[in-house]
Amino acid sequence: MASDTSSPGLSVHITVVIAEENIPKFFEVFRQAFEKVTAEPECTFFEVYQSLENPGEVSWVENWSASLEWLMEVQTKKAYYEPYVRATEAMLLKPRVVKVSRRVGAPFVKVKKENGGF
Repeated sequence: MASDTSSPGLSVHITVVIAEENIPKFFEVFRQAFEKVTAEPECTFFEVYQSLENPGEVSWVENWSASLEWLMEVQTKKAYYEPYVRATEAMLLKPRVVKVSRRVGAPFVKVKKENGGF
């Protein structure tokens, strides 16, 4: 079972470092995977960030209403990741950094209206 209603879920933080000249191509390929991931019912939040100091450093946060086991055994094995990984692997100046955390949830959650909240 993907959803875990007893927990606020997981948060996955990923950072990649690419050459600045590859940013447009990276986002072109990334967008295809982004569209597929955000369409997954278990994906509850996804936001991308770009470093002010190093524009080639791109990070994103994905929140999931699922267990770590489901994330690793089901989600990460979806076929739509393969073209993204294949296309971006050569762009990476450093290995991807992936950190998975348990979301704490209420009362430590706040999304203001001006940032997409309701």
